[in-house]
Amino acid sequence: MNTLSAAENLAAGVWQSGLAQVIGGLVIVGVLIGAVWLGFRLSDRESDTPKPEDQPHRPDTGALPGETSEYRRPAEMPQNDGEHRLMPYQLKNAGETSPDPPTEEKRKWGGISSGGFGSGGTGHGD
Repeated sequence: MNTLSAAENLAAGVWQSGLAQVIGGLVIVGVLIGAVWLGFRLSDRESDTPKPEDQPHRPDTGALPGETSEYRRPAEMPQNDGEHRLMPYQLKNAGETSPDPPTEEKRKWGGISSGGFGSGGTGHGD
């Protein structure tokens, strides 16, 4: 005996034939097309991107705003009595600043040559 009504039989037949899947797919495609169309409309309302000549330019000095360029001169290391170590708060600032770069002689290492770790060197020049 068939306990399904005529409407249920029709719905089951439509589902089994694949017509419901096709209609569902068309609905999803329609929703996606509508979303893309709405996105284009919203992007058309936005203001245009600025042209390169409207962009801010770097100052003639080449430095960024608030950027300073300075060179530090080394400060002398304070001497201690050998029994007590110096604490960080006892050290002075890292040195005075100068806008002029150091000379080439001061920038180069003028001491004895030292070997790097694993280089096979003695470490304190021969």
